[in-house]
Amino acid sequence: MTSAMSQAPEPSLKPGLYIVATPIGNLGDITLRAVETLRAVVAVACEDTRVTGRLLHALGIKQRLIRYDDHADAQARDKVLDMAATEPVALASDAGTPLISDPGYRLVRSARERGIAVTSLPGASAVVVALTLAGLPTDRFLFAGFMPSRDKARRAALNELSATAATLAFYDTGPRLTASLDTVAELLPERDVAVARELTKLHEECRTGSAAELAAHYRAHPPRGEIVVLIGPPDKGPASLDAAAVDALLIAALKTAKASRAAADVARAHGLDRGALYARALELK
Repeated sequence: MTSAMSQAPEPSLKPGLYIVATPIGNLGDITLRAVETLRAVVAVACEDTRVTGRLLHALGIKQRLIRYDDHADAQARDKVLDMAATEPVALASDAGTPLISDPGYRLVRSARERGIAVTSLPGASAVVVALTLAGLPTDRFLFAGFMPSRDKARRAALNELSATAATLAFYDTGPRLTASLDTVAELLPERDVAVARELTKLHEECRTGSAAELAAHYRAHPPRGEIVVLIGPPDKGPASLDAAAVDALLIAALKTAKASRAAADVARAHGLDRGALYARALELK
C-alpha cells in the first residue's frame, strides 16, 4: 500500500534561497523537509555536483545542479541569485549544514542585500554531534573552524582562544591530527580533550583524554575520516588566588625563566590556564 505521505504532491515553494542541511554520514539523517525542498526547488547550488548528485540519486531525486564552492566568483553568485529572485533555489554543502565552515555566507549576505528571501532548514552538523557525544561542557562553546595546518598559525590560534571560558571546537583532518594534538598538549596540557571522527558512520568514534594521551593513541593508530577536536574550557582555579597573587607568582617565576616557561610552571602548580598566564607574563615583562 502506498503511504499518504508518498501520495502527497510536492509542496509549492516561494522564490528564494533555501539553505538545506545534508547528512554527514548516515543517509537516514536527512530530514523530511529537506527531501521535500530538494524535490521542489528548480536547482541546487552545491560544492561538488558529483557528491550532491550521489545524494540526490540515493533519495530518488532528479535535479539541476549548479557548482558553487569556495572559488565561486561574483558572476557565479549573481547567477544563483538571479534565479532565486524569481524561483526557489537550494544551497547544499557536501555534508552537514551549509555555511558552517563551508562556502555560502557571501551568497546569503548578497541575497539579503537584494531582498531575496532566505530560508534555513535545520539538520546535521558535525560540530553539534561531537559536542553531544564528548561529555565536555556545552553551556558555552566556540566553533573556530578548521585547525590551522601550519605550526605558527596553530599556536597563535590556540594562544588567542586559550582564555575563552568555553569549550573550543575545531575541524581537523587525519594527516594533521597528531600535530594538532601535540600543540594542544604543549600549550594547554591541563585541558580535557575529545576527538570525534567518522560521526554517524559505521566506525564512529569519540575518544577523550588529555591531548598527550590522544596524540600517542592516534600516532599508533593513524586516523581516517573527518574529525572534530574539542578542547575543554580553562579551569577557573582556586577562588582564593586573586590577580595580585597570580602576578606575584609570575614575577617570581620570570626571574629565572622565559615568559612561556614561567606561565607553564605557574599553570601546572596552581591549576590555572597557561594561555592566560602567558599573556599576563608578557605584560609584566
